[in-house]
Amino acid sequence: MTSLDLGVVGNCSFSALVNSKGSVVWCCLPRFDSDPVFNGLLRNHGDAFEGAFSIELEDLRETEQYYEPNTAVLITRLHGSGGSLEIVDVAPRFNWRDRIFRPQTLVRRLRPLSGTPRITIRIRPNFGYGTIQPAKTRGSNHIRYSGPDFTLRLSTNAPIDYVIDETRFNLSAPIDLILGPDETLGGSIADTARDFEERTSQYWRDWVARLALPLEWQDAVIRAAITLKMCTYEPTGAIIAAMTTSIPESPDSGRNWDYRFCWLRDAFFVVRALNSLGVIHTMENYFRFLMDLVPEAEGGHLQPVYGIGRERILTESVLDNFDGYRGMGPVRKGNQAYEHYQHDVYGNVILGSAQIFFDKRIQMKAGLTDFEQLEAAGEQAYRLHNEPDAGMWELRSRSRIHTSSSLMCWAACDRLAHIAVQLDQHDRAKRWRKRADEIKARILAEAWSEKRQAFVESFGGETLDASVLLMAEVGLIDPKDPRFVSTVDQLERTLARGPHMMRYEAPDDFGVPDVAFNICAFWRLDALARIGRQEQAREIFEALLAARNPLGMLSEDTDPTTGEMWGNYPQTYSMVGIINAARRLSRSWETVV
Repeated sequence: MTSLDLGVVGNCSFSALVNSKGSVVWCCLPRFDSDPVFNGLLRNHGDAFEGAFSIELEDLRETEQYYEPNTAVLITRLHGSGGSLEIVDVAPRFNWRDRIFRPQTLVRRLRPLSGTPRITIRIRPNFGYGTIQPAKTRGSNHIRYSGPDFTLRLSTNAPIDYVIDETRFNLSAPIDLILGPDETLGGSIADTARDFEERTSQYWRDWVARLALPLEWQDAVIRAAITLKMCTYEPTGAIIAAMTTSIPESPDSGRNWDYRFCWLRDAFFVVRALNSLGVIHTMENYFRFLMDLVPEAEGGHLQPVYGIGRERILTESVLDNFDGYRGMGPVRKGNQAYEHYQHDVYGNVILGSAQIFFDKRIQMKAGLTDFEQLEAAGEQAYRLHNEPDAGMWELRSRSRIHTSSSLMCWAACDRLAHIAVQLDQHDRAKRWRKRADEIKARILAEAWSEKRQAFVESFGGETLDASVLLMAEVGLIDPKDPRFVSTVDQLERTLARGPHMMRYEAPDDFGVPDVAFNICAFWRLDALARIGRQEQAREIFEALLAARNPLGMLSEDTDPTTGEMWGNYPQTYSMVGIINAARRLSRSWETVV
C-alpha cells in the first residue's frame, strides 16, 4: 500500500521522493511547482508503473532505507533471494567555481552487495501533468525523453537496450544513472556520478557542522534542518510549504490541496527555526524575496501565498486524469488561497524581516528605505486588525475577525516599533508602539470568553482554536498570565488527543476535522513549557518524535488513533515544530561540559 514513508532528496532547486523499494514516485522539474515528470504517488490512470522511476529487484524480500549521516544523500537497500543491492540517490549540491552548483539533476548509483541481484530498470517520465508521453531517442550512452517544453536526458553506463526495453538483467557491477537537462556530461558517467555524490555529501556535512544544535535530540534536529533547507528555492529565496500536492488531510476527506508554493506565514516560521540554529543565509535570501514583493503590493494588499517565482495568479484546477493518493482524489494544481484575504500575512512579513535589522552577522544591511517599505505592510496590519478575514486556516465559506490574524497584526506594529528604535526613528517608534498597544488591548478584551474561560478563535466567538497558543510565542501575553494558563487547560481538555492536537472544534467547509494537525501539538508543548510544565512537554515531544516516519520526517497531519501520516509531505510547518521543541526543552550544554 502507498504510504508517506518516503525519502527526500533535493538541492534547493528541485526535489524527488523515493519510496522504500527504491522507486522515485514524485519529482517535479525544473522546479518544485512544475510538472511532476514522475507522479506515481498520485496514481495516473493506466499502467501502474507510469510516472515512476523504479529499480525492481527480482523476488524482493526485504528493504531498508536511511540517510548517510548528516547529509541529504539517501541510501536504499533491496534484499532478495538471489542477491542484494544498494541504491544511492543524490540531488547534486556543492560549491563550484565560487558559486553553488545545484543542477536539476538526479543521480542514482546502483551497486551489488551480495549474490547476483537481477533487476529491471523502468524509467517512464511523462509531461503535461500525466497527459503527454515523451518521445524517446537514444544515443550510445544516453536516452532523451522529449516533451513540448522540456527534455530530459538519461546518461548511463547501464546497457541502453535493457533500460529502453525494461529488460531484466544481472547487476554484476556498479552502474550509474544521471537524469537531468539535455546536456552532455563534462566527464565520464562513473566519474561524474561519484564526484557528484562525494562533493554533495561533503557539502551537507559541512553545512550541518555549522549548526548551533541543542544538547538533546540532535539527530531529529539535524534531519529537520536539512529537510527545511531542501524546501527552500534558492534562485528567488522562496520557501515552499511542502513538496507535494493533493495528499488528503484524512482519508477520502476532499481536503486535498497543492502546497508547492510559498505561504508567507509558513516561510516566516521556517526562517525563524533555521535562524535559531545559526542558519542566516536562508533569512537573507528570503528577505530579498519579501522586499521584491512588498513594493509590488497593489494598494498595500499582500496575498497569503505566492508562486516561488513571485507569481501572483495560482489558479486552482482539478486534474481528472489522476486517481489521487491511494485513489483518493481530487488532485489539484494551483491553490485558491491566493485570492484570500488573510490579515496575519502582514505580521508574518514583518516578523520574517525584523532580525535582519539587528543581526550583526548578516552581510546584507537593511536600512531606512527597507523599513519604510515594511511600514506600508504595517499600515495594512493596523487598518485591518479589526476586520473579518479567512483566517490562517484559510476557510473558504465564512469570514470572521480571527484572533490569530489580529495577533499577527499586533506583531507587525510591535516589531516595527522595535526596528524604529534600532534605526533612531523615535517618533515613528512611538507611533507604532501606540498602535501595537491599541491592538493588544482589543485582543485581550474581545478574544477572551468568560464562558469558555479561554481566548477563543474570533472576537466575540465561543469556539476554541489552537492558534491562540501563538499569543505567548510572539510575545503578546505573559505565559504565566492566568488567562493564558486557563486557555491552555481548556484547549487540552477539548482539542488534545493524547500527544496530538486538533486545530479547532468548530466544523469548517468540510465538517469537523478528524485528524490532528502536527504544528498544533508543537504549539501546545511550547505553551506547556512556558507555563512551567516542562516534564509534560517533554513526554509529548518524545511521543511526537515517535510518530515520525522511519526517516525522521512528518507530513501535515497525523491520525491520533492509528498514528498514520496524512497531508502534504514533508510539511515544513511540522519540521519547524521539531526544531523549536528541541531548543525549548533540551537540557543546557552546561549540564555536561
